[in-house]
Amino acid sequence: MIPEIETKSAAEIKAFQETQLQLTLEYLSKNSPFYKRHFETHQLSISEIQTLEDLTKIPVTTKDDLQQFNDDFICVPKSKIIDYVTTSGTLGDPVTYVLTDADLERLAYNEAISFACAGVNSDDTLQLMTTMDRRFMAGLAYFLGVRKLGAGIIRVGAGIPELQWDSIIKFQPTYLIVVPSFLLKMIEYAQQHDIDLNISGIKGAICIGEAIRNEDFTLNTLGKKITAHWNIELFSTYASTEMSTAFTECSSQQGGHLHPELIIAELLDEHNNPVKEGETGELTITTLGVEAMPLLRFKTGDMMTAHHDPCKCGRNTLRLGPIAGRKKQMIKYKGTTLYPPAMQNVLNNFNELESFVIEISHNAIGTDEILIKIASHAPSEQLLGQIKDHFRAKLRVTPKLEWCDRKEIDALRFPKLSRKPILVIDKRK
Repeated sequence: MIPEIETKSAAEIKAFQETQLQLTLEYLSKNSPFYKRHFETHQLSISEIQTLEDLTKIPVTTKDDLQQFNDDFICVPKSKIIDYVTTSGTLGDPVTYVLTDADLERLAYNEAISFACAGVNSDDTLQLMTTMDRRFMAGLAYFLGVRKLGAGIIRVGAGIPELQWDSIIKFQPTYLIVVPSFLLKMIEYAQQHDIDLNISGIKGAICIGEAIRNEDFTLNTLGKKITAHWNIELFSTYASTEMSTAFTECSSQQGGHLHPELIIAELLDEHNNPVKEGETGELTITTLGVEAMPLLRFKTGDMMTAHHDPCKCGRNTLRLGPIAGRKKQMIKYKGTTLYPPAMQNVLNNFNELESFVIEISHNAIGTDEILIKIASHAPSEQLLGQIKDHFRAKLRVTPKLEWCDRKEIDALRFPKLSRKPILVIDKRK
């Protein structure tokens, strides 16, 4: 199930996207209160935007814009709105996002071709290990995509290893849709209850919300810890509510593929100019075919690298590497630039750690401070020293580390209204 456009030449894909961009600009100029004002304020004529390169003439849209003018982004009357979701609010206040029936169909199509990209087909059964409620788009998107693909789905929801294993044994799914760190809890439960992981029938896991690869696409510490015990394929997928689109790995596992019919992707530097090939930039997207809340040059806040060479799977689409970090969570610490995922990767090396949370704050002189609260069933000065040594070896600096009770950390990681674990608490203003 590879859409024909994805196997076209790079030039053909670009020409196709430029045609779709024209349709999007016309739609926004007629229907979006925000973008009508945006074009007028900056004295922009959409007739000036003919190529993807011309996008640089349009000032970017930010998360602050979405928060401040949320309703002005809606392009349809309320009678056409079918579904209401909210963003997770990782980097600020949650934003309401609405979808029409056509948007839900687009969402289903996106997930169907994304699952197919990872090798899932109509003969498979997937176990959904995320929530579908709490105004969470992802869980609904996965359900719609599996349904459109013609595969089976088991809606177990998040957490509870015992219930997850009960469903695996009873219904024999072939793929899991899961936050990858939870697979470690699944492995621990299986080992404690004499469940043979490798005769479970699970072929692979569609991993969401956390990185499982390094920038060179090798498995990172978390990925290695999972596959050391469980012989399954791990597939990265990257998405956000605002994009209504996913970038999912194929069997080559060399980055998440762009769907040219659904989204235009740019990587920008701090001055909103395109970065050079191979450089890390902030992913900035323009949605195609969205009816209720299309976005134009929207800065996601996620820093990553794009790859343009043809893929062995036959697709010629741009691929995105793992998220290096979120721009707003960039830390300047003792002269070194850090992102939380790098620290998480260091901490995941230690099986003795049961849980951790990273707190970022400003000190009295206004520079960044890092406090990592860690919990272990066997805390010791020796273990603390080993963790510090590993930080120095991998990142050249050692943040402040503090032993805490696991319950205290879990209360921070899983607040009552959160739909996913919170690993980073940024207290900076």
